[in-house]
Amino acid sequence: MNKKEIGNTLRDYKWMINEIKRQREFLKDAGTNLVAQSGIESAMPKAQGGTSDPVAREVVRRDKKYTWINRLERKVTYIQERIPAISNERELVVLECLLDGMSMRAISNHMGLSERHIFRIRDAIVSQMADMSYLSHIMTEEKRCV
Repeated sequence: MNKKEIGNTLRDYKWMINEIKRQREFLKDAGTNLVAQSGIESAMPKAQGGTSDPVAREVVRRDKKYTWINRLERKVTYIQERIPAISNERELVVLECLLDGMSMRAISNHMGLSERHIFRIRDAIVSQMADMSYLSHIMTEEKRCV
């Protein structure tokens, strides 16, 4: 992830966690509410190019959801793995507030610092997380060479 993606993920972390939780609960259901058409609708011609089977359409829709959930989980895990890279106490507080879904203004009021200073702290957090990614990439490359 680049710095912009890391910043966006930090901003969106709270809703990503909530959405992963919600989607997991939803996908536990086997989809037993699907009912085939009956009556005159079942005898009418169907549109060409798509499947008319509601169960097959539900399978495709759920498969797309799994893919989307996996993408969200990868982003969340990326951030969670890099939390130990932050050692400064102020940065840790700002990071925790960001992960809790607080706005920059709310963090500023909470900490008694200017919004500009909070933005600088957030940028430092993003840089440290990006540097950790860069260093881990270099370390893996060195291990392959040895």
